[in-house]
Amino acid sequence: MLTLHPVPAFADNYIWVLADAQGQALVVDPGDAAPVIDYLTDRGLALRALLITHHHPDHVGGIHALLDAARERGDGEVPVYGPASETIPGRTHALEDGNTVTLSAPALHFQVLHVPGHTLGHIAFYTADTGQPVLFCGDTLFAAGCGRLFEGTPAQMHASLQRLAALPDDTRVCCAHEYTVSNLRFAQAVTPDDEAVNQRLADMVHKREAGDVTLPVTLADERRSNPFLRVGEPALQAAATRRAGHALDGDTAVFAQLRQWKDQF
Repeated sequence: MLTLHPVPAFADNYIWVLADAQGQALVVDPGDAAPVIDYLTDRGLALRALLITHHHPDHVGGIHALLDAARERGDGEVPVYGPASETIPGRTHALEDGNTVTLSAPALHFQVLHVPGHTLGHIAFYTADTGQPVLFCGDTLFAAGCGRLFEGTPAQMHASLQRLAALPDDTRVCCAHEYTVSNLRFAQAVTPDDEAVNQRLADMVHKREAGDVTLPVTLADERRSNPFLRVGEPALQAAATRRAGHALDGDTAVFAQLRQWKDQF
């Protein structure tokens, strides 16, 4: 029995905690230590591992404080897993594409996927050991959206998203920000007559008005209504072409136009 929980931080971040029935927990991308320490303490959870997707401060800023708190609670030395090509505070295990992270508590194996675009060294963690698979994707794939291209190219991000989209339909996508409604408003602007987009937007607005978290989502939902995973579809290609004002050569060019549009939306 595993518990998956998003701990809110800052304005719209989520720090994911995955814990087993014995109270052993891993934490993903702790940009802020305080809410995570409170969550672990309130539930009597022991910190056993930190998984880091990329180097941005809102994903790594709480690492040292969390490690200090774990030592004070008697959790011992906690391993920190992060991308090999980025500077990650406290990292003990440098990861590259194709590596496997094996944890004894909680007892899980994670596949490491290099997904550049948002940053050049960005990685994601995928496991099917949880029954319904789980993907910790940081700022690469968002619910109905994708991350900004701070370091990578459109071609890199498009390839990264296609790689994640190839995972099983029931994969729970655990991204790091509450951007779902704003992303769906953009998706609606791109394809205003898309029934799946419009219904999902209405559902997510209702969730947020009720004070609920919109995550995790499934990859099946993303394939239906995330414009950045659908750049090969005629409706998305037509919308991007109209926005560009000229013909676009291939799926990567369509993706690049959509990402530029979203940056200005």
